[in-house]
Amino acid sequence: MSAPSSDDVPQQDALLALDEVAAAPRRGRRKPPLGAQEMASELPVARVLLDLQPAHLDREYDYLVPAAMADDALPGVRVRARFGAQEVDGFVVARLAESEHEGRLLPLRRLVSAEPVLTPPVLRLVRAVAERWAGTTADVLRLAIPPRHARTEKEEVPDPGPGDGALGAAPGAAPEPWAGLWSPYRGGDAFSAHVSAGGAPKAVWTPLPGLAPAADPGGVPSLPHWAAAVATAARAAVAAGRGVLVVVPDARDAGRVGAALAAAGVPDVARLLAEDGPAPRYRAFLAAARGRARVVVGTRAAMFAPVADLGLVVLWGDGEDTLAEPHAPYPHAREVLALRSDLEGAAFLLGSPGRTVQAQALLDGWAREVAAPRDVVRARAPRMRALTSVELAAEGPGAAARIPTAAWRAARDALAQGPVLVQVPRTGYLPVVACVRCRTPATCDACHGPLGLGGAGAAPQCRWCGRLAAGWRCGECGSTALRAVRVGSERTAEELGRAFPGVPVRLSASTAPGGVLDRVPARPAVVVATPGAEPVADGGYAAALLLDAAVATATLGLATGTQAVHRWLAAAHLVRPATAGGQVLLVGDAAPGPTGALVRFDPAGFAARELAERAELALPPAVRVAAVTGDRAAVGALVARVGLATPEATLGPVETEPAGAGDGSLFDGAPVRVVVRVPAPAGVELARQLRASLAVRSAHREPGTVRVQLDPEEMV
Repeated sequence: MSAPSSDDVPQQDALLALDEVAAAPRRGRRKPPLGAQEMASELPVARVLLDLQPAHLDREYDYLVPAAMADDALPGVRVRARFGAQEVDGFVVARLAESEHEGRLLPLRRLVSAEPVLTPPVLRLVRAVAERWAGTTADVLRLAIPPRHARTEKEEVPDPGPGDGALGAAPGAAPEPWAGLWSPYRGGDAFSAHVSAGGAPKAVWTPLPGLAPAADPGGVPSLPHWAAAVATAARAAVAAGRGVLVVVPDARDAGRVGAALAAAGVPDVARLLAEDGPAPRYRAFLAAARGRARVVVGTRAAMFAPVADLGLVVLWGDGEDTLAEPHAPYPHAREVLALRSDLEGAAFLLGSPGRTVQAQALLDGWAREVAAPRDVVRARAPRMRALTSVELAAEGPGAAARIPTAAWRAARDALAQGPVLVQVPRTGYLPVVACVRCRTPATCDACHGPLGLGGAGAAPQCRWCGRLAAGWRCGECGSTALRAVRVGSERTAEELGRAFPGVPVRLSASTAPGGVLDRVPARPAVVVATPGAEPVADGGYAAALLLDAAVATATLGLATGTQAVHRWLAAAHLVRPATAGGQVLLVGDAAPGPTGALVRFDPAGFAARELAERAELALPPAVRVAAVTGDRAAVGALVARVGLATPEATLGPVETEPAGAGDGSLFDGAPVRVVVRVPAPAGVELARQLRASLAVRSAHREPGTVRVQLDPEEMV
């Protein structure tokens, strides 16, 4: 890495002045004077990235390397260094023969660990992410490098041997169980062959529904088709001597990919999940950094995993909320992995049962579509029906029920063939209630939050502050009786248990007593699940009921339609094909666009229409958007320094949620939001100007609180 010019390197005279003040006698332990330390004879200067929060200090600093650290203070290791009156953590990014700083340099204080955890490719990615999302390098480093776990770092790691899955070894000797899995797709075999040859193709992939054939002869299919296809692509990359990174929304999907990789004979797989705990997570991270893990499978944080010689990057289910980073600078795994594939020359595979508008935008010259022809999709898909009010007009009184007669009849018939999946949009019992007489929503007297019921006979409870409202009385009509507005998964399971006596009812949700289920047997049962918590049924479900369809498309938001299609299709992918009797019933009057996309099993066409509408209305991702939220004066000062924030490109300021109801709790008073829209080619310059304005704000210590988010998923 070339050293920055003297104009770019911050002058450290201010630090020296602070050191002179700090040189006064103190009690306790004292560091030896600078002249008493011997410095390294070769490459005595270390360039360090410090963990500093202020934006105007986001740069590299030069320090001297004491002779005692000369052999270990190499690029990538953790160190501690003096900055002003404090010691801060940092990473060595380079060793230099001399520094362009003309003043006196301070020596490094301490070597935290000799383990090089910040690899050059990850460092390039960290810098690129900070620039693209107007963040600081320190913020991105906190996302990329897990906290050190000293005991794990000191564990003995045996040298890899020929039968130990050494780097460069071919996949396991077992034959590939899913040969030809990519053949039904247009461009599928070409993508696989390109990966096998060490190339870097970019693909947006719409997988076929259903389960993959059993990996063992005579076994029951229990792995989704997409997981087997990912394992096959990973095997091709590993056979070419390249590393693989697979990022999925949750631990269940990571387990399915891991099982498929094991069945495909892919060695050296590390599981990098935050929920596994500090020690297992750091152990998997070290396995990748040391070159022992050729394949890393993990959730969002794994997008920065230090995979050696990366050849294939896979992202599954980019429509899931868990893939959007909630911490500054708020990058999304989709864009980070696309950026990484370019920086490291790796193949890129984005797969999902649905299709986000952002994924559709990648097909505009950057990636190619990999999808099966319509006749193949129809042969693999279950029968799709939308039970709208028009469709049920001839059903009589039963058409008005939450589970109409036609859906109940279809579920009863399907139970004779196997399990039935029932997808419910909300967890809980009765999450939203209203006055039974005037239909006014029931709210909390203390914070005005919505009331809900946690179970049969339970007292109403506020969903914001948690207070019980046992003596609730409607402020409009004085009634004390409540009615259900939204029915949750627990109440649905209770109702289905009464509707199908003698049939087991299993609940899969984050709030359920058994949590989220991974698999269910092929025996007849009713499985009630929330979106994203649907377990895989051995051999596939006989039918699926998608309840409360109107709820899924009733909210305001740019991604409401594509998210609804994604969740519905994710459930439909687990159902047997129509030739085996499988069917999916969408119950409710959802928006026509998403409903049609589901019935046609066509998420790509729906996403293409959505993208065209956004381009016409100048909405993301057709344009680059920055949302600046915070105190009114602070937002105004920050945006005023952004040259691209012209009156034509600026929307707002408008007040957002009041304090105590979401993001507003971060700010004093009612926060405001300003949205800046620029053409996509100007997005890099917008991020640069916002970053510079944040640095000025930090240096001047301007009051108030501000949050800057580029490419927000929603603008409402």
